[in-house]
This record gives sequence, C-alpha cells and structure tokens, in this order.
Amino acid sequence: MNLLGIGIIFSGGRGIGRYEDALKQGWQQPVEYDIPRIQKRLPVYAVNNGDIADKVLLKKMRRADKLSKMAVLAASDAIKDSGVDINKNRTGIILSTAFGAHQTTFDFLDNIIDYGEAQVSPTIFSNSVHNAAVSYITSALDITGPALTVTRFSFPFQSALQLAQVWLLDGRCDSVLVGVADECGEVMRYIFDGKLGTATDGKVRPFHFSPTSPPVPGEGSVFFVVSWKSPEKAYCRIDDIAFNEGLGPNEASDIDLIDSDGTIDGTAYLKALSPTVPVAAYSPLFGSLMTGSAFNCAAGALMIKKQMQYAGPILENPHNVNLVDVSRPAGIDLIRSIGYNCSAESAVICLRKSRL
Repeated sequence: MNLLGIGIIFSGGRGIGRYEDALKQGWQQPVEYDIPRIQKRLPVYAVNNGDIADKVLLKKMRRADKLSKMAVLAASDAIKDSGVDINKNRTGIILSTAFGAHQTTFDFLDNIIDYGEAQVSPTIFSNSVHNAAVSYITSALDITGPALTVTRFSFPFQSALQLAQVWLLDGRCDSVLVGVADECGEVMRYIFDGKLGTATDGKVRPFHFSPTSPPVPGEGSVFFVVSWKSPEKAYCRIDDIAFNEGLGPNEASDIDLIDSDGTIDGTAYLKALSPTVPVAAYSPLFGSLMTGSAFNCAAGALMIKKQMQYAGPILENPHNVNLVDVSRPAGIDLIRSIGYNCSAESAVICLRKSRL
C-alpha cells in the first residue's frame, strides 16, 4: 500500500513541514513541568496548546480533551497533505494508542471523589472513552467509513497499520486514515519519574542500548493516508509489516530506524543492527512514548520522498555503531523501522521508494 499524506503534531509544532524543519535543526530543549506531589520540575516533550488552537476545524469540539484535538488536527492535515480527493464514504479511520485519554479518565475519577457519582460531568465521562477521539475525527471530517481504535501497549501502531492493509485488501475501503495519538498528563509524568527515572537534562539517548537509559516523556499525534492509489506525489510504499519474523526483506536496507527511547531495555536493538547499514533514531525530537514508531515512520517516509538523510538529533555512541550522523542528499530505496517490546519481540515496518 502507498503512503499518500502525513499529518503530525508534536512538541516541535504542527504539520509535516514543521517536522521536517525539526529533523534538519536537531535536538531542542523540551519544556519543564511540575511533577504532582513532588517538589521538582522535569522535562516533557509536550505539545504547545497554541498548536491545537484551530478555531475553524475544532469549532464543534470546544469541550473535547487534548488527545482528541491532537488526533483531529493530525488526521485533517494528513488528508490535506495527500492532495487526494478522498471518498468519505469509502475511507476508514484507525486510531492506535497506548494509554488513550488517561488524563481525562483521571479527571473523571477526581470528579467522582470530589462531587459524588450523581454530580460527575457527563462530558468528561464521554471524553474518557478510548473511542471518543476517533468519533471526533469522523464528525469533524465528515467521514462515514469504518472507524476503530486499537489500544495496546505492545506495537499499537504496527497493529493498526496491519489492520489498515487488511481493510484495503478486503475492499472495505479505498483509503484509510491510520495513525496514533497519546498524551502526557500529570499521572503519566509522575509514573515516568517514579518508575523509569526521567532524564533531567531532557535528552533521550537512543544509542546507549542500556537497560537503564532514562527516557523523557512525550506526546503528540501522527496520521497517514494509505491507499492502493499511486500518485506521483506519494511519499513511499509500505512493503511489509512483520511481527517477530526476522527483520524484513533479505536485502540490506539503506537505513535502519529504531524505536529506542529509554522506555524498555535497549540491548535488543544493538543485536539487530548491521555494521554495514547506517542507523538513526529520532525519539529525541518527540520524546519517549509507546506509539513512537509512527513518528519514526514519518521521518522515514520524508527521507525516501526527499531522498535526503537526516542526522540523528543525539549522537552519543558508546557502542560505535554505524550512525546517520550527517544530513545530506542520499539515494534511499528501502528503510526498515524496527521496534521491540518488553519481551524482546520485534515488529518491523519496511518503507520502499514508490515505483510509478
């Protein structure tokens, strides 16, 4: 299936153009937030509220939560970026998330504690449902095809992408909006600090490949328009999505992208790398989150479309692996995006240059 458009909102701003700028500029210091019940401030790759203040698109979503607004904006931008007139009756939507609207869920629980079950806000309750975000997308964009939310800790984006492929193969849809959305609320910041130990300098170090390399929490949303259509402006082709079945095609890739971000033991990534294939990781641009694969895939798709490689934002390299350490034009045909879970199981997405 072909990747026709990308919409993204992350700590660096909104839009694929802003994401490309971030890839060129490299690492930027994230903002700091208070950690609840702890007298300290720690860095978070948080989405600026000004970047989700779209009064036209969100005019009917005044009471929606941050997760839903990010998802709607990214999905809308993906359609615009594709330049394709989609059939809204034949377009599916798949949103993948690790934690869903967890901040809204905790707000709802706080309401019960403070005001009792009879006085709790019905709006907060409805927004706390994981499928609320995808419902907002269908309403805001007037899309009437099938819509689904995939919620899991292990490979949520890869699972959603595989499901989108099935929908296209079965002829259920002509195109699918498939993407991710996750936020970093107060409780998440507290858990990151207490269980994982946030990197106080705000730097994710993806090439330390250590069981204890500290993460930095992030949030955001990425959506892709995928279809069998193959217009000239397509970013790339998604060749394969494989789970725990090796690392994709037999031929060597031009670049390997890894999801290493400090949230799990990183030693598995080191074993997967080849000394002949340069490797990149862009988690220092958007932070540590379980849906980070989608952000890396957006970078891979950009590199194939532009035929340009982007240097990793943090290049600390204690294991002397072959890094993409310079931004320059490059002939790129195949990129593997590699992810691992806590059980050292793998998921690989293969991105290949489109052939007209």
